[in-house]
Amino acid sequence: MQRDQAKSDRNRTVLIVIGSIIVGLAIIAYPAIKLIQDSQTKGQAVNEFGVAASAASCDTPTDDKAGGTQDHKPDGTVIMYDQSPPSSGPHYATWAPFGKKFYTVADRPPVSNLVHNLEHGYTILWYRDTLPKEQIDQIEQISKGKLPDTSFGKFIAAPFKADEGKPWPDGKNLAFAHWSGNKEGAKDAFAHRQFCGSVSGEALKNFMEKYPATDAQEPNGG
Repeated sequence: MQRDQAKSDRNRTVLIVIGSIIVGLAIIAYPAIKLIQDSQTKGQAVNEFGVAASAASCDTPTDDKAGGTQDHKPDGTVIMYDQSPPSSGPHYATWAPFGKKFYTVADRPPVSNLVHNLEHGYTILWYRDTLPKEQIDQIEQISKGKLPDTSFGKFIAAPFKADEGKPWPDGKNLAFAHWSGNKEGAKDAFAHRQFCGSVSGEALKNFMEKYPATDAQEPNGG
């Protein structure tokens, strides 16, 4: 009985050691694999991710009358936007970090910080916070991919919650937003939104080329 117990203890110890080694290797390997994947993603153009634009069920971009240029409100002020998701309007004096291109529900700043980025030529890809993880992962890949030259890197992808604005059109799960500058001789400025049903890097590329970062209220900011 003592021999059997000793053998059982040895086997248990061996299993624990093997399990610890496997877990340790996994902990070491995951960052390395993620680094390789990110490196590969950075070399890919955004139009290589998601479905083709023709299969994304995208609406025609809107030409909403824009407003709120330099209309800065104290951080924490409740701001209700006419558009959902917003593509212009009053906003907080503090903008979202210029270097960060992808947010989840856990780390996204308030909507009104992000609207300030729109004023400086950013395009925001708003996505429903209820999207399946697979599609959110595709959006994260897009944020790490090679953006059109016309964007000057001014891009952010961020979740939008149902209680943060009016309901979106049925079947639409993400929306591109851009705040254009006043055209020469034009009295009004316009803001643009394009709703899509599926994630499409090609549709995003087309939108960003149509509304470049230089077409903004304050394009030199950020």
